Amino acid sequence: MGKKGKKEKKVKGAEKTAAKMEKKVSKRSKREEEDLEVLIAEFQNLDAKKTQVVETTCPPPSPRLSASLSAHPEKDELILFGGEFFNGKKTFLYNDLFFYSVKKNSWVKSDIPNPPPPRCSHQAVVVPQGGGQLWVFGGEFASPNGEQFYHYKDLWVLHLATNTWEIIKAPGGPPGRSGHRMVLSKKQLLVFGGFHESTRDFIYYNDIYSFSLDTFSWSRLAPSGSAPSPRSACQMTSTADGMGVVIYGGYSKVRVKKDVEKGTIHTDMFLLKREGKDGQEKWSWSRVSPSGNKPTPRSGFSGAVGPAARAVLFGGVCDEEEEETLEGDFYNDLYLYDTGKNRWFPGLLRGNKSEKKKRRRGKKAGADGEGAEREDEAPQGPTEVIKEIVTEDGTVMTIKEVIPGAQEEDDEEEEEEEEEEDDDGSASAPLVEPCARSSAMATVRQGKLFLYGGMFEVGDRQFTLNDFYSLDLNKMDQWEVLVEMDPKTQEWLDESESEEDEDEEEEEEAKGAEGAEGEEEEDESEEEDQEDEEEHPPVQEGDSLTDYQTRTEQYWIGLARANMGADAKDKKVAKVALAMAKVFFEDQ
Repeated sequence: MGKKGKKEKKVKGAEKTAAKMEKKVSKRSKREEEDLEVLIAEFQNLDAKKTQVVETTCPPPSPRLSASLSAHPEKDELILFGGEFFNGKKTFLYNDLFFYSVKKNSWVKSDIPNPPPPRCSHQAVVVPQGGGQLWVFGGEFASPNGEQFYHYKDLWVLHLATNTWEIIKAPGGPPGRSGHRMVLSKKQLLVFGGFHESTRDFIYYNDIYSFSLDTFSWSRLAPSGSAPSPRSACQMTSTADGMGVVIYGGYSKVRVKKDVEKGTIHTDMFLLKREGKDGQEKWSWSRVSPSGNKPTPRSGFSGAVGPAARAVLFGGVCDEEEEETLEGDFYNDLYLYDTGKNRWFPGLLRGNKSEKKKRRRGKKAGADGEGAEREDEAPQGPTEVIKEIVTEDGTVMTIKEVIPGAQEEDDEEEEEEEEEEDDDGSASAPLVEPCARSSAMATVRQGKLFLYGGMFEVGDRQFTLNDFYSLDLNKMDQWEVLVEMDPKTQEWLDESESEEDEDEEEEEEAKGAEGAEGEEEEDESEEEDQEDEEEHPPVQEGDSLTDYQTRTEQYWIGLARANMGADAKDKKVAKVALAMAKVFFEDQ
């Protein structure tokens, strides 16, 4: 009895602490949210002037992350809503609405009167009722300077049959939050977790709410058992029988000192199960220990539900936190979780293996060739492929792609085999995969996974994407590129305050100088750039890529170190150096 009493006191104490923290955060953030409410009201006033639906054929949506991408419940269409974009100085929040036709591979922007105000990190769920509905709950709005935050607690429904937005005013719903998860379970919308952040405080949630699609009413559930710890950005998937949901992973942070915060990437899994008849359900939490190949620890991954109620997980980032630096390893691998078998397995592309077999058969025959194929098929660690793209402003984008299960081959041998394939006319197109990223939008329609946008970082610079891919989850053969990433669209304006002051001084000095002198300086700088390009070690006749990289390795390492700074890790510098050498080699 004594032990049980102590345990109950600890639970109640934790609940009181969480309640106090929630009240503290709410009080401190109230003032800054009131400021943002004025800005949000201005957006709504502008939207209120729209009186009719306007649909316009358009190019793909602009680069963004943390939007929602949903599959239409009846039509062969996808629905993209909201999201954010940061260009280094200013944060942009969206409330635009796009429809993508899978058959036509085309986009339509739909301006519907009185939409929800701009937001990101919200949740959207489609249901078949009434000719199809898109339900949107919560999310976040940030001031343009990114220093103030407003967390929504509103619930909206888009009636797809009539192209009308409606706000649902039902009491008793979750407090404002973003980064939560929402899924359809039977005739209920279940909302779990998320966080609320102000300038000085934050709180993470592990509560769960239910919204009835029959009665249009909220209720906070009180499941028995041990709940997941508070978190945001987890994976939440309904079970195949509709009697529960599975929660995996997520992210949270705690304040360890006054101005020091520590982040935690969660890798645990829980089952929330429902028992009993409608209106008399009892809910319970239980911990789940899945088998198979689990994803490596990460946050910011994209989730969707594939065929046979399999949870699909793509990409994400694992941050390496040090005292004064934060570096992240971004991923582009794919994992699937079978809710029925309680098993994880990696989503390996079959096309990847078949292409390797073709090349090996073309080079080797007999027992040696067969042995090589068996070696490829054995479980291997992931292979990192480094790509480099130079943006319009000259910034080098280093993209790391992780190919699960691949094994490194001798570069010279591979090139010879590819040349032989070219001679035979039997060469196949290179395998294409989305680059590593986090906070991308994902959904599944008729067995196909669709992936849009997201972001990755290089040093202090953030690259926001608007590329678009699809993958047949039944065939698992190869990614199809629907919209290719254009590095010229990447905008970044970030500068330190001292650099901005210097630039302003230089601009004032330039105003007093003659235009001719300015033109001469530009010509000189262009000539210097050309000279710098010519100073790269030349490619010699007969050089293979491996020969060139080996011979010029120290030069490119020095150049990479100069660009990345003295604090960059040697391993990353070496990878960038190899990539730079490859880009130069292929341009010659």
